[in-house]
Amino acid sequence: MSGALLGLTSTGPVGWAEAGLALLLAFVLSQIIAGVYIYTFKGLSFARGHVQGMALGALVTCMLMLALGDSVAAGIGIAGGLSIIRFRTTLRDPRDVIFLFAALGVGLVCGLRAPVVAISGTLAFCLAGLGLHLIGYGARNQLDGMVRFFAPASPEVSAAVGEVLRKHTHHFVLVTMREVEQGRRLEQAYQVHLRSGEGRAALVLALQAVDGLTDLSLHVQDPTLEL
Repeated sequence: MSGALLGLTSTGPVGWAEAGLALLLAFVLSQIIAGVYIYTFKGLSFARGHVQGMALGALVTCMLMLALGDSVAAGIGIAGGLSIIRFRTTLRDPRDVIFLFAALGVGLVCGLRAPVVAISGTLAFCLAGLGLHLIGYGARNQLDGMVRFFAPASPEVSAAVGEVLRKHTHHFVLVTMREVEQGRRLEQAYQVHLRSGEGRAALVLALQAVDGLTDLSLHVQDPTLEL
């Protein structure tokens, strides 16, 4: 590896060896970032094109920085050419944006011929991403759920329902209550925080045991899963 490639800054024209090594380093490091993204991904809609875009974006960024060098005129020309491009892809998850930005940043640093910064920055970013994933940072322990059912309009049934909810949930909140069948029955919906994932079936079975409850449903969403 040449002396210019090992430095933090460089001036002058870029040779074949320097350009090739910088592009290769950008590709390898961006692939490492993409691999960490794949390993830590927990959503439902995985996009293969997003992962490939990390590597390709790093190469494009590196190429532009190598071409730019110290030329102000070249920088203005590149900025003008890029200004006519309109990207219409929307990234809903901020985490996806951060990983893409990291890959582009690696390409930029490699284009500046600063491999020490590129390698150390990639290592720090990947270790941080893996660490946050393994410790479950930012995830809530409880499961949010919504319980809906129809029940007779009687104090005894209401007391029985309250007892079941207190036993099987951390806490619960009445969201909606509506009279049906001319006031003889009530449609009720409760927002609940379950004690554990295994408590779902126990909660449903306990509510089914209350006399008069019909059309019982429990809608649960795991907060660690990105929709």
